[in-house]
Amino acid sequence: MKTHWLLLGILVGVVTVEAKIYFEERFGEKDWASRWVQSAHAGKEFGDFKLTPGKFYGDAEKDQGIQTSQDARFYGLSTKFEPFSNQDKPLVIQFSIKHEQNIDCGGGYVKVFDCSLDQKDMHGESPYLIMFGPDICGPGTKKVHVIFNYKGTNHLVKKDIRCKDDVFSHLYTLVVNPDNTYEVLIDNEKAQSGELEEDWDMLPPKKIKDPDATKPDDWDDRSTVPDPDDTKPEDWDQPEHIPDPDATKPDDWDDEMDGEWEPPMIDNPDYKGEWKPKQIDNPDYKGPWIHPEVDNPEYTADPQLYKYEEICSLGLDLWQVKSGTIFDNFLVGDDPEEAKRVGEETWGATKDDAKKMKDEQDEEERKKAEEEAKAGQPEKDEDDEDLDDEDEDDELEEEMDHDEL
Repeated sequence: MKTHWLLLGILVGVVTVEAKIYFEERFGEKDWASRWVQSAHAGKEFGDFKLTPGKFYGDAEKDQGIQTSQDARFYGLSTKFEPFSNQDKPLVIQFSIKHEQNIDCGGGYVKVFDCSLDQKDMHGESPYLIMFGPDICGPGTKKVHVIFNYKGTNHLVKKDIRCKDDVFSHLYTLVVNPDNTYEVLIDNEKAQSGELEEDWDMLPPKKIKDPDATKPDDWDDRSTVPDPDDTKPEDWDQPEHIPDPDATKPDDWDDEMDGEWEPPMIDNPDYKGEWKPKQIDNPDYKGPWIHPEVDNPEYTADPQLYKYEEICSLGLDLWQVKSGTIFDNFLVGDDPEEAKRVGEETWGATKDDAKKMKDEQDEEERKKAEEEAKAGQPEKDEDDEDLDDEDEDDELEEEMDHDEL
């Protein structure tokens, strides 16, 4: 009986473990700026963030976020929270972003730092732990960055993760698990997943090509060879160009003045090009030679690739050519399901109404453009109509005069 109650207690303990949110920012309060620090790094012209729901939204208060407000500017803003380690538990980084300006080139990612970050001096070279989020620049760059710092070196994900590139708000979520797996979600739907060791070059490869192995001299990897019995036909060799047989010397050609006349050259229809014997199956073919591999002596497995000892700051370190991006609903926690629930409660609760407002605005713009186009066309007034009548009368009189002639 004791064992039964002990097991039940353990199960209850597992079920009642609470999700931990280490940092959350929804920008609902007017004093948001008191929690964030603007970088003043020398040599950078930083743009300002402003609090706004944007031009279209689902809820004016819930959709308030911080928006980049000046074109062709760097943006440097960060906040700190109580430090924690993600050892033995998931790490979740989540935020929503709306490129309201239909961005052509600019970043939309966040950086996560340890406590050593000098917020007043944050810049592009400030060491970070993780960089995550969309990056767009022209038609060729529309991807989600996932960069991990491992032992002082930044490593970019090897898989291509395409980001959203429209004007609507989207939710980006990164989950790093203690079993060294990860998942990237966009709008609470999986966009990519896999293993940290496989999808980043944080560790050397497990296997390398055997440095002592070489392809044997007698290894034949040609699947076909020239037919030794094939011979070139006797009439094969023909010139590539021949004189045009239909050309004649012009009547006004003067050999003394113009030189000896020669007909122009044309492509020879009988030209067959360089002769090559036909190919046959190689009787000595052994297939492609595969370099044997051996264990890499420089490889050491790391079961804690996922782990960061100290996470304590989140920042926006960006460059934007065209401003207008709105960041909102930041969350750093340890429970993917709780993050998903919060995402639906925030971004998910207003996204449909925001799209509806945008569609209505677009329809109004379309109607306005049509009306302006109509207004731009000249309309005939009564005086014009009288003039037209007079012109018609004059033309009739002229026709009558011509008839009389």
